[in-house]
Amino acid sequence: MTDLSIGQTATRPVGRVSALLRRAGADWRQYVIYIGFAAIFVIFALTLNDKGFLQSNNLLNIPRQASVVAVAAVAMTFVIASAEIDLSVGSLAGLAGIAAAFGSHHGGLVMAILAALGVGLLVGTINGLLVTIVKIPSFLVTLSMLWMIRGFGQWRTSAKGQPIAAAAFKTIFGSNSMRIVWLVVFAVIGTIVLNKTRAGRFVLATGGNRTAAEFSGISTKRVKFWVFVASSVCAAFAGMILAANLNNTGKYEYGNGLELSVIAAVILGGTSLFGGKGSVPGTIFGALFVQLIGNGLLLTGLESSQLDIIKGGIIVVAVALRRERKGVR
Repeated sequence: MTDLSIGQTATRPVGRVSALLRRAGADWRQYVIYIGFAAIFVIFALTLNDKGFLQSNNLLNIPRQASVVAVAAVAMTFVIASAEIDLSVGSLAGLAGIAAAFGSHHGGLVMAILAALGVGLLVGTINGLLVTIVKIPSFLVTLSMLWMIRGFGQWRTSAKGQPIAAAAFKTIFGSNSMRIVWLVVFAVIGTIVLNKTRAGRFVLATGGNRTAAEFSGISTKRVKFWVFVASSVCAAFAGMILAANLNNTGKYEYGNGLELSVIAAVILGGTSLFGGKGSVPGTIFGALFVQLIGNGLLLTGLESSQLDIIKGGIIVVAVALRRERKGVR
């Protein structure tokens, strides 16, 4: 055996060990959101027990308040997993509440729901067509849509809140129990679709390697179109929950900034910004994690500005712990 072959043989175990260590590090990052959630929960439980953190009503408030972000984030998981982005979900949630209010005055509960979801379907269709047919980058399309939707809502309502004339609307979308129910329903459906259906596999394939997906017969344009439609419809649904929870009233500014919380929840949950990888359960825990931080910090008595600084810092740390490079899964 030559010296060269001896050197190659000696380096093989080292290479295998290095590969195993890299794999262990990657696997560990997949669970950062769950580890972080548990760690923050324990810290708050130990330090804020005397302020009511562990009271059942306060603990239930976490999923209740996270339901709006979670519902919109489930669909955003598909968008980002397909290597796209949707910045219009916050403004759309606000407009959906307004549409529900107008619809309720013309047809009661059913028309309120149809009007809100109809707005989501329309916006999603426009976004999808501009991205797939006109081939404008989704960042620019949805950023422009964010401003147009917000401006339209403000102009159409003269910046005034619009009451929803259907008492059942608040019961269905704004009651404490139903908000948790909707969170669970969307989490289950999203998980099944992404992990157990051909549509979910197509989304991941499109985001992972669009060229390879097209060679295998997947219509990536169709996939991207439908993820934008789904994102907007889910954002409209989240807008109904938001409006019902805020005095059963629709207002254009109610969804301002929601898109940032939604995207943070998706990324925290393990969905790759580069596409090809997504986790709906992770997204749900991402939404709960963001709400958990806000809930605990609020009990400390900090001002809202201080809450934002600390919450943002914690989220940055959590994202940094599970960061990945392009091409590395």
